[in-house]
Amino acid sequence: MTDRSVAKSSIKNAVKRADANARDDMVAALRAEAKVEPTPVPTAVPTKETQIIAIYGKGGIGKSFTLSNLSYMMAQQGKKVLLIGCDPKSDTTSLLFGGRSVPTIIETSSRKKDAGEDVAIGDVCFVRDNVYAMELGGPEVGRGCGGRGIIHGFELMEKLGFHDWDFDYVLLDFLGDVVCGGFGLPIARDMCQKVIVVASNDLQSLYVANNVCSAVEYFRKLGGNVGVAGMVINKDDGTGEAAAFCEAVDIPVLSAIPANEDIRRKSANYEIIGMPESEWGGLFEELATNVAEAPPLQPQPLSQDGLLGLFSSEETGRDVVLQPARLEDMCASAATLRKDSLEVIYEKV
Repeated sequence: MTDRSVAKSSIKNAVKRADANARDDMVAALRAEAKVEPTPVPTAVPTKETQIIAIYGKGGIGKSFTLSNLSYMMAQQGKKVLLIGCDPKSDTTSLLFGGRSVPTIIETSSRKKDAGEDVAIGDVCFVRDNVYAMELGGPEVGRGCGGRGIIHGFELMEKLGFHDWDFDYVLLDFLGDVVCGGFGLPIARDMCQKVIVVASNDLQSLYVANNVCSAVEYFRKLGGNVGVAGMVINKDDGTGEAAAFCEAVDIPVLSAIPANEDIRRKSANYEIIGMPESEWGGLFEELATNVAEAPPLQPQPLSQDGLLGLFSSEETGRDVVLQPARLEDMCASAATLRKDSLEVIYEKV
């Protein structure tokens, strides 16, 4: 055996010994970890229970408008409220702060990490009239998954002590159009006690509401405890489809905010209307009470045909007959329909 062969053999043996030692170390570490007793389940009676409520709805339906005014009214009633925007657009808190955007948790975390610094509460959480508010944020377009951004944001909040924070209400604003795991986090992991949907008298927003009800039903079958407390009908024009949906799936209407020019104009100007002394104060006082007291229910989601049945056929095209297409009609010429077979045929000997 040459010197080079001896050297190669020695190296291989050394690598094998290193791998074996590494495996032994890992096994020992796992066994040591398995011997550690789990943290005992708390048995003390809680002195205070925070209601964590996730609000879902179609993009642009008015979740941010509803939540900013609802959280402000709750704070005026003496409640301590935390509003968390979980939409990558990061616009949940803009109305609350007069149009100003706040630094997001994900953006701030990335910047602080590059600088070798830790994120502090004051970097990401801001207060107006006893409403505490923050935005999770999300990746830039084409540069990451919004759902994973939500998960990452909650992990960062846990490091900041989320489970030890002392609030009467935590309101989570979630985009309902997206069905990936991150946006379904509160329902899938029982992170909230109940869900509220915001919708209007249009098919697309009710489609999203129905999807949320379906998600709640699905995770209930897997042992989940989250329920739907009801719907806020925003921009209500009185046509009644949203109310009919609530009756069909067996959830209550918590409030109907009218399609009103004064509300639209003030919202566009980033004005809070959920104040006790305002013209719309009574509406949001009632909404705050209903949100607080509504129990989590198990809805009965509709089929697609059932959802379409809430609308007239003129609006949905339900009378259209599906006509099967023919391959002959889809090709440029009949010649393109004749394809030589790729099958290999062996001649018999």
